[in-house]
Amino acid sequence: MPLQQARVKSVSSGDTLVLSSLNNATQERLLSLAFVSAPRLKKEGDEPHAFQSRDFLRRLTVGKVIQFQVVYTISPPNGKKVELGRIMLSPTGPILPDLAAEKGWVKIRENAERNAESEEAAALLEKLKSLEAKARLDSAGLWSSAGETIETKYDLSEPQGFIEQWKGHDVDAIAERVLTGDRLLLRLLLEPTKHQQAVVVIAGIRAPMTKRAGTAEGKEQPAEEGGEEARTFIEDRLLQRTVKVDVVGLTPQNQPVAVVKHPTQGSIAEHILKAGLARCSDSHSTMLGGNMASLRQAEKFAKSNKQGLFKNHAGQKSAAGSMDAIVSRVQSADTLYVRNKAGAEKRVSLSSIRQPKPSDPAQAPFCAEAKEFLRKRLIGKHVTVDIDATRPAQEGFEAREMATVTFGNNNVGLLLVENGWASVIRHRRDDEDRSPIYDELLAAEEAAQKEQKGMWAKKPPASKSYTDASESTKAAKIHLSVLQRQRKVPAVVDFVKSGSRFTVLIPRENLKLTFVLSGVRAPKTARNPSEKSDPFGQEAHDFAVRRCNQRDVEIDVENIDKVGGFIGTLYVNRENFAKALVEEGLAQVHAYSAEQSGHANELFAAETKAKEARKGLWHGWDPDMENGETDQQEGPDVGTNGANGDSTPPSERKKDYRDVVVTNIDETCKLKLQQIGTGTAALTEMMTAFKAFHMNKANDKPLTDPPKAGDFVAARFSADGDWYRARVRHNDREHKSAEVLYIDYGNTEKQAWAQLRPLSQPQFSVQKLKGQAVDAVLSFLQFPTQHDYLADAVHFLRDLTGDKQLVANVDHVDPDGTLHVTLFDPTASSTLQESLNADLVAEGLAMVPRKLKAWERAGSDVLASLKAKEEEAKRDRKGMWEYGDLTED
Repeated sequence: MPLQQARVKSVSSGDTLVLSSLNNATQERLLSLAFVSAPRLKKEGDEPHAFQSRDFLRRLTVGKVIQFQVVYTISPPNGKKVELGRIMLSPTGPILPDLAAEKGWVKIRENAERNAESEEAAALLEKLKSLEAKARLDSAGLWSSAGETIETKYDLSEPQGFIEQWKGHDVDAIAERVLTGDRLLLRLLLEPTKHQQAVVVIAGIRAPMTKRAGTAEGKEQPAEEGGEEARTFIEDRLLQRTVKVDVVGLTPQNQPVAVVKHPTQGSIAEHILKAGLARCSDSHSTMLGGNMASLRQAEKFAKSNKQGLFKNHAGQKSAAGSMDAIVSRVQSADTLYVRNKAGAEKRVSLSSIRQPKPSDPAQAPFCAEAKEFLRKRLIGKHVTVDIDATRPAQEGFEAREMATVTFGNNNVGLLLVENGWASVIRHRRDDEDRSPIYDELLAAEEAAQKEQKGMWAKKPPASKSYTDASESTKAAKIHLSVLQRQRKVPAVVDFVKSGSRFTVLIPRENLKLTFVLSGVRAPKTARNPSEKSDPFGQEAHDFAVRRCNQRDVEIDVENIDKVGGFIGTLYVNRENFAKALVEEGLAQVHAYSAEQSGHANELFAAETKAKEARKGLWHGWDPDMENGETDQQEGPDVGTNGANGDSTPPSERKKDYRDVVVTNIDETCKLKLQQIGTGTAALTEMMTAFKAFHMNKANDKPLTDPPKAGDFVAARFSADGDWYRARVRHNDREHKSAEVLYIDYGNTEKQAWAQLRPLSQPQFSVQKLKGQAVDAVLSFLQFPTQHDYLADAVHFLRDLTGDKQLVANVDHVDPDGTLHVTLFDPTASSTLQESLNADLVAEGLAMVPRKLKAWERAGSDVLASLKAKEEEAKRDRKGMWEYGDLTED
């Protein structure tokens, strides 16, 4: 009986092996152990000790090269010839079936003597009988009376429950069959006496299909390219080996997905990927989390080495590299415009993510919030842009560059997905134009969905709509007074129309308006290809886009124009943008409106700077041509007073005398005045009727609803118990009280809501007689900032003005109506230099400002007199000067 060699592919029972040729693995033969039999594994129920018997033989032989000899053959009448023989595990090692009989895992076949035809066979049979007798005597193997019965389930009845129980645990298993390169039939050894058979999908990979039975026609479907090679690869390494299994999830068909680990080499998925016989499966990414990265690297190795399925792999085109840029515009939650250091702008789409779909009714309500989330974090910020791929132009779509954008240490795409403001694109299997952190994106999306963040929330956000305050002049007037009263109103530039004209959103007021810069004139920008821009009009527009577009800004509203535009100052990063525009030579100062805005000094200084640098509009400026010229722009004769560098002498100080009474002085020395005349006479008459009205018990009616800021009410002044007209400034809803301003006198106090009455009577309304208290400040004075000196100034001024009729010269009127006045006491002032303003300076309780506005420089005689009194106060160490000159460096 000659010896032959083969490799043990598998073991079907404790007495039967499948052998494969060493030269051709596809050639297989079945060999049973001579003269012995073992119990069988059966789906309807295993014979006693069947698993243990097979496992003994499996552990000894599977995967090993053995020598064997056929002792005899059996030819059943209705079956294929069966070979029975002996196996030598090594030249000096144990022999089968001898070892199996000795351990008690096989027994002598019935009628075995019939096949012991030769002396050698008879001797072998006698030896086996002796070994069996000894095993019986020792109660070994099959002869043990205490053998454990193993319960084996062949159907996974509750897949989800199974996953929840065993997820995160390494389970021992035996690979019973290899179905494809990514699917195994495993016997899961859950407990010593409980086994579960199940088809398990190898996590993280997808292998080509093997040939399989077809559809109803019965046609066999051929294998996909590489399918048989992938199955062979797994068979050679895992078939009937003991493996470790870590279940991580379920397929849509309720098949367990698991990390399958080779007995010594770790995850089998990495090895088959490196061999190029499988691809990464994106659908398993969220199950594997960070472990997916090693599989991506293994696939990358196969591609770069053109292994297996990737033998014709052309390789991904090299990316354009990294660049530092500034985000200039956010088009949507997945598309940005960035500007490089050279000023060139390009559009990039964030790799592998998609904004909430505008066409999807469930996602569309989140589009605006997703875009705003990105705008707030990125607009104007420095970012790093890595181009991952370029998508060529397709039907109906322009070419697109796909990029990874990093801000600080944050991947912008990942930040959006984590917060639920973008979804992850499911790429085709062969689509390599994807984010380098694609698996992280998938995991972040799954987490955001579980936590119902952003677009995954059950309830959509309330839709936000803006009222167009610039729709008409009438609409603009309605909102003007509210916006004028506020300072530095937070806003967002939604669109740049020209260098000095913008569309602005005010979120807290739900307003959209056209905003025009005050104090400057920018060159006209063409609105369509048929128009032509003024010189430097396009440059001014581009500069405004770079600095302002989509930026958070602050605005001060001063007035409206004839078409409903709001005129005022726009601050970008706390800087007056009109000043920046003028400094670049992209706008000219409009003297009159600059004076009205209160920013004339800085605007004229910026224009002078632009002229000297020959920037923009001033590229051909000749200073000699300007000498002696005066400002010809429209407006009152206020003079430029040298603010733009010319030598025009200041205009004469204007004279506008009015009889006044100071009705209130606040803690910063700001005044409230009543101008004596027809207004005060009408007020006296109205207040007589007003008091009589409120003394009538029939009119004792409180407010029907809590008041709102800006409402006009009747309030009883606590000092004298009389009723006066008032306006609500602030509400304290917790204490149900309001701070009210007495509109005819200018003082304020807190009043409980219950003590207020409606001011709804036409005869007492502000339309009948406007509030008589006028805002005013003392001209040419700057008050101390130190609290004690300021308090002394307030007390001194109250003493000078209390219960007196005075004369005020109105030196200037601000755009908001505030009067700049010089006050005279007719009983004490004999010259124009003897004013209450001068008295404050003489007592060291005020000083002459170091930076003068244009209209202040017109009063050169007054300034000289005040400075002389200031010097005298310094010498005498009065008031704020008691410790020396505060203005010295």
